Amino acid sequence: MAKSRDRGWPADPEPLPLPVVDNHTHLESVADVLPDGEPVPSVDEHVRRAAAVGVDRMVQVGCDLPSARLTAELVREHPALVGAVAIHPNEATLHGGVTEVGPDGLVPSPQARHAIGLDAAVAEIADLARANDRIRAIGETGMDLFRTGPAGADVQRASFRAHVALAKELGLPLQIHDRDAHAEVLEVLRTDGAPERTVFHCYSGDVEMARYCAEQGWYLSFAGPLTFRANDHLRAALATVPLSQVLVETDAPYLTPHPHRGRPNAPYLLPLTVRTVAEVTGTPLHEVCRQVSVSSEDVYGPW
Repeated sequence: MAKSRDRGWPADPEPLPLPVVDNHTHLESVADVLPDGEPVPSVDEHVRRAAAVGVDRMVQVGCDLPSARLTAELVREHPALVGAVAIHPNEATLHGGVTEVGPDGLVPSPQARHAIGLDAAVAEIADLARANDRIRAIGETGMDLFRTGPAGADVQRASFRAHVALAKELGLPLQIHDRDAHAEVLEVLRTDGAPERTVFHCYSGDVEMARYCAEQGWYLSFAGPLTFRANDHLRAALATVPLSQVLVETDAPYLTPHPHRGRPNAPYLLPLTVRTVAEVTGTPLHEVCRQVSVSSEDVYGPW
């Protein structure tokens, strides 16, 4: 297949005035979204391109066993990276042996790695986090009811609770994946007690939920969907949260911000979301960058 220019990498955005942190990225997954023939950048290339536009630090997230193992290696090799590791909720269902048809009409497809039971998979995540001081968070974990039915939800809830307990045991922040599961996620946090530093990765709730989360002292991380024209509810939610509790992320290689939606995403595109945060909050861009950088180190520590 010929290379499609409109599906390849977007041009670099205008650099930011001060450096910021990409709070959540999956550098190991880039090949999954590239058109045929598009070269896969190395981690060094990602880091250099991002730094050139003011994104000088990243949280690399591994949320299945292979990517968690790779994350533990990458953060040792690259000073610009710290890591987060967990069993993603959609992975948890497969480790738990659940393959029911979900609300999206699809049947999950187990891979060889899912022969490991859920308890053993979470135990390996714990071992990776304990053994590596560059692993700075447990995540992404949570619940995803877009792709699972009642049996899967029960497994996801158990997995989420295990990750919450692990984050508290290790004194690490928690990165939460919450898709179509706002009430369920909040109930677990109320019942079990949230870790001191809790981050809603790619925040997708409404104003009321944002206000509640802010009252608990939790952080909301905004990604490319903040820039999408239809998502007024996200911009309204952002406007209700103190800037000191706002983080930004790419969730690369997914959720590419406007105007490049549908093309590959990478940390170098984070400035597009950062500028939207400045516009929505009416805050000078340099102050948004400064505060995001400070808050990121409050959550994850120094790089």
